Amino acid sequence: MKNKVFITGMNGFVGQNLKSYLKNDFDVTGISRGEKPIGLTYEMFLKDNSFYDAIVHLAGKAHDLKKTSNDSEYFEVNYELTKKLYDQFLASGAQQFIYISSVKAVADSVDGILSEVEVPNPVTAYGKSKQMSEAYLMANLPATKKVYILRPCMIHGPGNKGNLNLLYSLVSKGFPWPLGAFENQRSFLSIENLCFVIKELLSQNNIPSGVYNVADDAPLSTNQLIQLIAISKNKQAKILAIPKGLINRMAKLGDKLHLPLNTERLQKLTERYVVSNAKIKQAIGKPFPVKAKDGLLRTFGSFRTER
Repeated sequence: MKNKVFITGMNGFVGQNLKSYLKNDFDVTGISRGEKPIGLTYEMFLKDNSFYDAIVHLAGKAHDLKKTSNDSEYFEVNYELTKKLYDQFLASGAQQFIYISSVKAVADSVDGILSEVEVPNPVTAYGKSKQMSEAYLMANLPATKKVYILRPCMIHGPGNKGNLNLLYSLVSKGFPWPLGAFENQRSFLSIENLCFVIKELLSQNNIPSGVYNVADDAPLSTNQLIQLIAISKNKQAKILAIPKGLINRMAKLGDKLHLPLNTERLQKLTERYVVSNAKIKQAIGKPFPVKAKDGLLRTFGSFRTER
C-alpha cells in the first residue's frame, strides 16, 4: 500500500511538478488556494479527520516584486495558515511535515555563502512571515514525528514564468546584455532537484528533523545565464562589458528620471547570492539528478517551445 501524501498549493508551479514526480510511488492528494480547490477547501481540510502519512506544505504568498501587496497578507497566508496546518498535523496521525520556506527567511542579500548556521535577519514582509513560520515549527518539534523546513533559492523549470523568462525575452529580441562587467554569482534550483529532495525526505526514515537549504550544486553568473540562453537558441551571446562606474551613474540617473534601470533594479540584476546545499546532500546521501547548467538549459528550452 502506498503512503498517502497531502500537498497544499498543488495547483502551483511546484505543486504540479511535485504531484507528477511522486504519483507513481505515493498516493497523492492535495488542495490549492486558487479558484478551483482540488477536492476540498482549507476550511474543510482543517476539520477533516482523513489519515495522511505526510503533509507537504507548499501554499503561500510569493514575494511581490511589484510591491503592491499589504504586509498583513504575507503574515495571514505564510504564517497564520501554516500555523493552523501544522497544529492539525501535530494532532493527526501523519508522521512527516515538510514546509517549503525560502532563503529569504534568512537574508535578503549574501556576502559569502549562505548556510543553515546563518542567524536569520529577514528584511521584507515576505521573508519575515516565512521566518515566523519556521520559528513556530522549530519551537514545537514533536518527539516522534519528522519535521523538515526547506529553504529553496530561486526555483526554475518548464512552465515557470519568473525572472528567467524576462531575461530570456531580452536575449530573444536580440538586445545585448549591457552588464557584462559585473561577475556576480547566484545559486539556482531546478524543479526536478527540489522534487528529488522532497521525495527522498518522504522515502527515507533516518533523516533528522531540521532546516535545510536547497540549491543546485554550482552557482552561475548572469553572464553565464546569457550564454546558456544563447546556446538554447543556437545563437551567439551578446555581452557588453560597459564600465561599472558608468552603469552605476546611469542607474542613479534612472532613480531621478524614473527610468527602467535604477539602483534597485541594478542591485537585483547584479547581486551575489550563493547558497550551500551541503547539509541536505549529506543527509540524503545521494547526488542531485540534475546539474545546474543542464537544468537551466531545459528551462530555457521550454521557453522556446512555449512561444
